[in-house]
Amino acid sequence: MRNAAQPKGGDSIRFKAMLLTMLGLVFLALGFVGLFVPVLPTTPFLLAAASCLASSPRIHAHMMRIPFVHEYLSRYREGAGLSRRTVCVSLCFLWSTLLASILLLPKGWLTWLLPCIGVAVTAHILWIAKPRR
Repeated sequence: MRNAAQPKGGDSIRFKAMLLTMLGLVFLALGFVGLFVPVLPTTPFLLAAASCLASSPRIHAHMMRIPFVHEYLSRYREGAGLSRRTVCVSLCFLWSTLLASILLLPKGWLTWLLPCIGVAVTAHILWIAKPRR
């Protein structure tokens, strides 16, 4: 006979699915924030969101209907890299926000740190942009 304090198997599975769904939605939100914050990576968050939301086929299907997410994950899965347009938009946005930050922030060590971060993020974007066949 089962102890009353132990959860049923179905309850445990539902709790796990609910937890994965919530975590997936958080990762999806962070992935979208990464579109606008140059130093926050988009790819790992979208991949983590897709993995977590696989436990909920309905929500996963909704996520894949978002054109940007669908294109991004499909190209990643196929090893096609990033589209030229995505690379151009990403790099232009990255450097424009970094330059604006350098001009608006008080001069000091950040004036040197931000370009270093920009170079590292640019290298990362160009690395993930390459097709992996």
